[in-house]
Amino acid sequence: MMIKGIKHIIFDLGGVILNIDYKLTEKAFVEAGITDFPALYSQLRQTDLFDKFEVGQMTSEEFISELKKASSREITDAQILNAWNAMLIDYPVRRLQILQQLRLYYDLFLLSNTNEVHEAAFNDLLMRTHGIPNIGVFFDKVYLSHRVGMRKPNTEIFKRVLDDNGLKAEETLFIDDSPQHIAGAKELGIQTIYLEPGMTIEESVFKKPHPGPLPGRG
Repeated sequence: MMIKGIKHIIFDLGGVILNIDYKLTEKAFVEAGITDFPALYSQLRQTDLFDKFEVGQMTSEEFISELKKASSREITDAQILNAWNAMLIDYPVRRLQILQQLRLYYDLFLLSNTNEVHEAAFNDLLMRTHGIPNIGVFFDKVYLSHRVGMRKPNTEIFKRVLDDNGLKAEETLFIDDSPQHIAGAKELGIQTIYLEPGMTIEESVFKKPHPGPLPGRG
């Protein structure tokens, strides 16, 4: 893929660096006794429950309590947490190596719509599988929706990343697997790569070992 004049790269996390599968969370809730979870999840998505959790307007305890109230079955806090985290699968080592290589030549940023439960879980997963305590070690700065109080695809969160770090939009690349998030970045003139289903950064974007800077970074 041809990307010109890039000095800074913003990465999404889930589906780009971390493999995720929402169906595993659905399956885990069903196995925990909430057999109507697919319908419940769809119903609750129409409320602002998940949005509030993603922008830090709801604590983990409140989130768990709301899921319990919505459920027709008894379910423990631990079951809810385990099921909610089931979607987080693994970090392919090649992707972490790519981040290490790119950091020699570019400013790297992480921008993820997430929540405090998943933040704890994806860092724990990284530690257990790769001995690395925090995903932040691969980036110059990390922006998590629940910490900054805004989420993609709103242009405000992209503008925050640009303004905080003095980045020019045209010199910045954003990589995400959600088309609506790509659209939000494009509104500000950020260059983008949309990872369509089946695409990965190691096979579709940075396939060969990185020999040196891409055009634009000397």
